[in-house]
Amino acid sequence: MMDGGKKEEAGPSHGGATWDKRKEEEQGDSEEDDHHQDPPAAAATSFVPGPLLSLKDQIEKDKEDESLRRWKEKLLGCLESDLDGQMEPEVKFHSVGILSSDFGEINTPLPIKEEQSNSVLFTLREGSEYRLKLTFSVLHNIVSGLAYTNIVWKAGLQVDQSKGMLGTFAPQREPYIHMLEEETTPSGALARGTYTAKLKFMDDDKRCHLELNYSFEISKAR
Repeated sequence: MMDGGKKEEAGPSHGGATWDKRKEEEQGDSEEDDHHQDPPAAAATSFVPGPLLSLKDQIEKDKEDESLRRWKEKLLGCLESDLDGQMEPEVKFHSVGILSSDFGEINTPLPIKEEQSNSVLFTLREGSEYRLKLTFSVLHNIVSGLAYTNIVWKAGLQVDQSKGMLGTFAPQREPYIHMLEEETTPSGALARGTYTAKLKFMDDDKRCHLELNYSFEISKAR
């Protein structure tokens, strides 16, 4: 039911071109041209990434250069005093909110209690527009490719599955606020009722930062 939007940054784009045959034009060239052809390119060497460094270590590498250190701190959005040298990034979700013209905004603090996962967190009217709002902090190191999956069931049957990319985020003192794209609930008698869902957030390194089970309801339009 939810499609993601991205907030922070997009990765590098890449593409390739297909070259069609040009042999008919080249076959008429003299044999002397063969002596002027470029030598075959050497095989590309495999890229071996360096060891994972904490942000604290990366900043301290240029500690003697005050201007460079400040530039890194500004780029990363944090101060050296905020870092603890931990390698693995951590994403701490503070709340999940829903915005709708029906009722304004409802925010639920995270993590939710176990008994809340079985109760309805919010109710939407059929055919109504809504957006989800996430509030979270990034700690220790840069988190790359933070994405979500959301699976929805009704009466034990899976009725929807969606995926979305949030982006790449650096640690900073203030929490991030990320709005997902606007969605519209389905309409009709079959769409009404109570749904259960599982919302999961993972990064490029397959770290799971949150797995949230919740329920919601779609009611009849006025």
